[in-house]
Amino acid sequence: MGKTFLAESPWRNLIGGLIYLLAVIALATLAYVLAGWSFGDAFYFVIISVFTVGYGELHPIQGVLRGITISTIVMGWLGITFLAAAFVQFITITQLQQLFGIKRMKTQIDKLNGHVIVCGYGRIGQMLADELSAGGAEFVIIDLDEERLAEAVTHGHMVWRGDATDEEVLKTVGVERARALATVVPNDAVNVFITLSARNISKELEIIARANATSTKSKLLQAGASSVVEPTHIGAERIAQLILFPRTSIITDGTTRMRMLSAGLHTLGLDIEIMAVAADSPLAGASIDAIEREAVGSLFVIAVTRKNGETITRPDPTTLIEAGDGVVVITRSGRSRPKIS
Repeated sequence: MGKTFLAESPWRNLIGGLIYLLAVIALATLAYVLAGWSFGDAFYFVIISVFTVGYGELHPIQGVLRGITISTIVMGWLGITFLAAAFVQFITITQLQQLFGIKRMKTQIDKLNGHVIVCGYGRIGQMLADELSAGGAEFVIIDLDEERLAEAVTHGHMVWRGDATDEEVLKTVGVERARALATVVPNDAVNVFITLSARNISKELEIIARANATSTKSKLLQAGASSVVEPTHIGAERIAQLILFPRTSIITDGTTRMRMLSAGLHTLGLDIEIMAVAADSPLAGASIDAIEREAVGSLFVIAVTRKNGETITRPDPTTLIEAGDGVVVITRSGRSRPKIS
């Protein structure tokens, strides 16, 4: 409640002060009009009185009009003072909120180690962030668009506003401590520059880059990308797999034999997929046998990658699935996502 009041109070004060001042001007103008003044003279005199300009009286002021004039000056001065104070409060609180928000976010980022950096929060970036979040990975998003970053914050993601091609920005989000970086900006030239900057800082960093044009793939690899993905052929889920479960990714399509197996399964209407088990998944803690029975034959588990990197091939049916695991399944092509995550 305190936070909501702090955020809304400056606006309430500004609006309230403006309404009060307009009411004083309207009532004072009406009083002079009723005293026989023209609307133009009345409004002009009220304005110079409220703003304490004091150019002089347009008509003789006697009796009741003196009281009205004194009241107009006093109440108008109070309104102007309150409105000015409310405006200063609004500017100050807005700046403080921004300052403290940046410092708080920087503190959180400084605590990260072995995290993932996502460059770009467009369509692919948003999908990737959802996948990483479901997989329990810690990550920070870099983007220049304030609206996109604000949206990311509402989803509980850590963000940093900046140009990801700038090495200082990458260092700010801890690229030296990160285990992976995914650059998914919808501009191949920018992705190449980001890859170059990141590789120049860290030689061991896993860099996964997005290529919109097939011809860009070789440039990204030369720039230092560990893997290159083409969104037209492969989605954000696959990028998340490369980050979350690099060893399991080799099982699905890392060898000629597995690619041939995948192609053969596809002709039969089947696919091999890797699914991340979210922390809040109802199947976290369930056995493989229970999951397959729950799926009613729509999927078959062939491997499990633990959160610590251990890969279990041909797992026993009694093997328990844990939150953060990557589960390799054979499922029907074109069906909705297997109900594991």
